[in-house]
Amino acid sequence: MNRIKNTIVEFERVLDESSQKLLKYSEDETGKKPSPDKWSKKEILGHLIDSASNNHQRFVRMQIENNLKLPSYEQEQWVATQHYNTIAWNELIRLWEAYNFHLLHILWNINPAKLSNTATIGANNEATLEFIIEDYVGHLKHHLEQIIVN
Repeated sequence: MNRIKNTIVEFERVLDESSQKLLKYSEDETGKKPSPDKWSKKEILGHLIDSASNNHQRFVRMQIENNLKLPSYEQEQWVATQHYNTIAWNELIRLWEAYNFHLLHILWNINPAKLSNTATIGANNEATLEFIIEDYVGHLKHHLEQIIVN
């Protein structure tokens, strides 16, 4: 349980530190795509909202059932369908914060006995709930580093 606790503590630290840093970017700055095939800051944050949504299902369902088969996440289509560049940057930040602080609440209250429960997501190999949590936090940090340039 120590490893997962460290992951949750890291998740909380990242959330606490990132919110203020995200606010320093302007509306114009966040909507610009670096190139036609790259996401804007708004689209990256939208992708992180989608990731929170997909992982919310995983975090809850995998505590209820074991050996699940869950759908994959078609990230390009999700981002394109939701038109994140048309949403105000502050609104995206508020949604991202709210969703992730809810996930943090779930993780602080997770049943340790369920961390070894597994799921197969799309065509991927079977993964434990513990792995999915750790992967989520690593994924979040990776994309926040793309947005936040110190």
